Amino acid sequence: MFNIKKTLTIAAGVAGALAFGGAHASADTTTSTSDYVVQSGDTLNKISAKYNVSVSTIAAQNNISNVNWIVVGQHLSFATTGTSTTQASSATTDTTSTQASTSTTAAATDTTSTQASTSTTAATTSTTSSTSTTSSTNSDALNTLIARESGGNVNATNGQYYGLGQLSAQARAIYGGNSADYNDQLNAMKAYIAARYGTAENALAHSNATGWY
Repeated sequence: MFNIKKTLTIAAGVAGALAFGGAHASADTTTSTSDYVVQSGDTLNKISAKYNVSVSTIAAQNNISNVNWIVVGQHLSFATTGTSTTQASSATTDTTSTQASTSTTAAATDTTSTQASTSTTAATTSTTSSTSTTSSTNSDALNTLIARESGGNVNATNGQYYGLGQLSAQARAIYGGNSADYNDQLNAMKAYIAARYGTAENALAHSNATGWY
């Protein structure tokens, strides 16, 4: 007599083995190191989202103390983690073939992966919305001047010269920038450049010719 219960038990066992193999394949990952050259308009938040690496990780691995400040042409090295395409495809096939017996397990695994991915994306989005992206709106000439004068350090001091643009005490009395606030110093530097040179490009040309602006 055909034993239905025994046949179903064997089928379930085979399906479970296939599901386990699929789940194991999708867990394999590879790690590599990326060397990225900062382009005009880049911010750490954009690079973080592009390579799925947190801002804090990129900053830590490149000794960046101010996550709001990177310079065009700067090299950034950081480790990235990816999943094998072949293995992921195999896992999908196995999951499809054993859908009837492993739907609950697959759903739980997919939900966990989705939640982890969503959490990372949400954290990146939150950082992007709460962090100033002033540097991305600066011209290349202005960024070069800031890097040359202070390296992006709002506390940089050289005698009477202070801040991002290393403005003199007299210039700060007119244009501001006496606080340690990044935007306050940036706006003061822009106002000084506009009044004295018209554009950041003109100020940079003067700096290139004389060593100061």
